[in-house]
Amino acid sequence: MLKTKDLTGLCNISAGEIDEILTLAASFKRRIKAGEKKFSDLEGRTLVTLFYENSTRTRTSFELAGKYLGAHEVNISASSSSVQKGETLIDTGKTLDALKVDFIAIRHPMAGAPHLLGRTVRASVLNGGDGMNEHPTQALLDMLTMRETFGSLSGLKVAILGDIKHSRVAKSNLFGLSKMGAQVWVYAPRTLIPAGFEQLGAHVARSREEAIEGAHVVMGLRIQLERQSGGLFPSLSEYSRFYGVKEEMLSLAAPGAIVMHPGPVNRGIELTPGLIDGDSSRIEDQVTSGLCVRMAALRLLCQYREKNSL
Repeated sequence: MLKTKDLTGLCNISAGEIDEILTLAASFKRRIKAGEKKFSDLEGRTLVTLFYENSTRTRTSFELAGKYLGAHEVNISASSSSVQKGETLIDTGKTLDALKVDFIAIRHPMAGAPHLLGRTVRASVLNGGDGMNEHPTQALLDMLTMRETFGSLSGLKVAILGDIKHSRVAKSNLFGLSKMGAQVWVYAPRTLIPAGFEQLGAHVARSREEAIEGAHVVMGLRIQLERQSGGLFPSLSEYSRFYGVKEEMLSLAAPGAIVMHPGPVNRGIELTPGLIDGDSSRIEDQVTSGLCVRMAALRLLCQYREKNSL
């Protein structure tokens, strides 16, 4: 059982809690792959997906996670809600509280929004990505995929290449993987490496080759043009040439290394099509892991709510 009512980031949960989520998610994954899609863990509970940014994988998997677990599921899009009339996040939260909602999965462009919402509602808040801060369930699904491949996260070298500066995925993976005993190496143009990232525990490589050499996992990150003001690198073609990961580079990695990406992938920019579609790719499996991680998080938060009469 988790120690708080919310799952807003991996910077503030323990290795034991991460292990509990991953273990339960692995169990769900086995059952989902066997064709089981009906569970009663959240029967009588209500999940609202509150997304202020576009999403396919995260939103859909939260919705399916709630439905598979037996919850009533409602989605709210900011573009068609009272947000367009000036309603604040806190007032939206109060409205959902008055409707006796149990879980709110939120994606928001402002860092810290899920934490603010969690402090002001009785519902359990799950962070589906907040600005350039964290994306905890994405990192958890990444870790589940890695652990299923290698048996353990301890001792793994994980190379993350791409837009580190604007990536909430990179930050959550750094927090989570470090707690589980893995080493995180990053590589990108210096303009896309946030200040102080080494102080958080990351190893900043001097080249693609140094990042990938001996890595068990090679993870590409999408270039997030929507979060950039421009001028951080000359062009996408030059980025691909000097910073993208090519198929032949995987020979530098450890035997049995896997390729990952949180999606959506800019084909030929962060990763070549041969890597995306190759035998080493786990990109599609990550999507399945995402569903099961979110099911596990909801079930464990439900247990917390039951114990604390929420």
